[in-house]
Amino acid sequence: MCRALLAVFLALVSARYSDSVSAPPHEEVARMARFVVHKCDWASMATISTHEPVKGQPFSNVFSISDGPVGNGTGTPYMYLTHMEISVQDLQVNPLASLSVSLAQTHYCKNHGFDPQSPLCAHIILSGSVIQVPDSEVCVAKAALFDRHPEMADWPTDHSWFFARFNISQVWVLDYFGGVKTVSPEEYYRAAPTHKHSGSDTWRT
Repeated sequence: MCRALLAVFLALVSARYSDSVSAPPHEEVARMARFVVHKCDWASMATISTHEPVKGQPFSNVFSISDGPVGNGTGTPYMYLTHMEISVQDLQVNPLASLSVSLAQTHYCKNHGFDPQSPLCAHIILSGSVIQVPDSEVCVAKAALFDRHPEMADWPTDHSWFFARFNISQVWVLDYFGGVKTVSPEEYYRAAPTHKHSGSDTWRT
């Protein structure tokens, strides 16, 4: 079952570079949040450190993420983790975390001349917690991550890798002037991340 699901998802890879999409208008805040998560392959995750000399302080680290194969996003960021990783050790003590994702990692901001710190270079911050996925969700997480990050399939087996997801409790969006906007998880998951068209703002990741 898992292999069959993975094969179906990987079939979408051939359309990766021909799938033209447009960034949502900034008024569609929830959709922009979904769009950014789906278009980005990595995020900066902040945990509360359990390690000296920064114990109890915020600690930011980079992680590969995927909410699903290109063109088939779920909105849920999945990660492939090991307890050997320093931030994962923090999560074992306190699963609360913050995930920052920015379109600066795509071609979008460069193509439009937006600095990564500019509000026009959309980025979002997810508040929530990180948990290991149940067995029933492993196939979905594996297909999502191995599509975007095929190297993961060959990572050392003695590291006891496991699939995890980011459980979203709040979404913060900065994609235009006027300050940050918030989106509830319900609004976020109801939104469609992309809308295909042939307009002038069409772009590829």
